[in-house]
Amino acid sequence: MPLSEHEQRLLDQIERALYAEDPKFASTVRGARLRKPSRRRKLQGIALLLLGAALLVTGVMLPKVAGVPVVSLLGFLIMFGGALLAWTSFRRGDKTAAEGDGDPPSSPTPPGRSGFSQRMEERFRKRFDEER
Repeated sequence: MPLSEHEQRLLDQIERALYAEDPKFASTVRGARLRKPSRRRKLQGIALLLLGAALLVTGVMLPKVAGVPVVSLLGFLIMFGGALLAWTSFRRGDKTAAEGDGDPPSSPTPPGRSGFSQRMEERFRKRFDEER
């Protein structure tokens, strides 16, 4: 949904103020959104996933410290972090590839929104408009 003229003016005003106050931060934030997930990030996530799985299995064979398999817990955390890193980079890569096709979406629901959330948002807007 496009912004109204008033909202667009406010957004432009905030953006100009941000650039005037801290141009280095503003350019960093602006550049971060446009960057595609790198192949290296995907490979790092997969490598962490495999390393964590190896530590998880190795920790079962090692003696426990105070009854807690510390190496297995560390392996699980590394494995979880690697899986999360790989999953998010693959998801972002899919979104950028889908947006780059130039084809209009086949359904009226915007990408990333379910029909339920769309209906709830419409109901909220109707109630908000009725209260005015």
